[in-house]
Amino acid sequence: MWVVWTLRALFESSIATDLTFKGGTSLSKVYKIIDRFSEDVDLTYDIRKLLANVLGEAGDLPSSRSQADKWTKEVRRRLPEWIATRVRPILEAALAQDHLTARLTIGGKDDDKLLLHYPAIAHGSGYMPPVVTLEFGGRATGEPHEVLPVTCDMEGRLAGVSFPAASPQVMSVGRTFWEKATAAHVYCAQGRIRNDRYARHWHDLAAIARSRYFPDILKDRAVAAAVARHKSCFFIEKDTSGAVIDYDAATQGHLRLAPTGHARTALAADYSAMLADGVMVGDALPFDHLMNTCKELESAVNRAVAPS
Repeated sequence: MWVVWTLRALFESSIATDLTFKGGTSLSKVYKIIDRFSEDVDLTYDIRKLLANVLGEAGDLPSSRSQADKWTKEVRRRLPEWIATRVRPILEAALAQDHLTARLTIGGKDDDKLLLHYPAIAHGSGYMPPVVTLEFGGRATGEPHEVLPVTCDMEGRLAGVSFPAASPQVMSVGRTFWEKATAAHVYCAQGRIRNDRYARHWHDLAAIARSRYFPDILKDRAVAAAVARHKSCFFIEKDTSGAVIDYDAATQGHLRLAPTGHARTALAADYSAMLADGVMVGDALPFDHLMNTCKELESAVNRAVAPS
């Protein structure tokens, strides 16, 4: 309920058109592609609004590495202030208006997260605390996106009880697929797990591939190219040999999704921990089955997007 309430409060506010809801929670709550418990809300604040006086006529992508570094530094400086002075007051006002008891705190290494602590109605193992984590980014436009409805999972299941609904601006499934696919590609080249439950990306990729959206994703070369351009500017990475990872090649027939060796072993351990933590609500594929599925997906994508 609190995730949807938070989305409603934000996307009925003055900053609604500047935000895009994205990530795994959007795949679950909006597109109904995955069945995973998540109280993380990933949001992009349009870089054209955050850095309006910096970008000028440059567009939303930097023209050089030094310019990208300058923009990134400025985003990291401005985003926490915007969260504290614009987003937090919006949610505090909505809590007061709805007479709800919850509190907000700033979190994250770069103060780029807003934590909504709500009162628990029951006490379980303590693994999943009663907190909605809003994580903000400010180096993209969030496009392509569209306004779509979101309802609570419990809607219609309890007679006489109503739940909030929201209409957030949501990132396209295609962009989410290519962002996750290129993250998996980088992992295959590096073998470095970035955070807990990193294996969720492979689960999500396999789920997207089974969805009705997948055929159109393969046809939309523009979204794949946009992700490659954006990551080539802001997320430059090197493989284990020190070579710069080529995102353009990854989105044009040379994508890697199935890690090998120690990288596969580390990912298996992360996936096992994710399952043990009860993150997955529905049935999750066994790890070896998931890797085989992603290997087949890798081949299918590469055949479809390779230049003719």
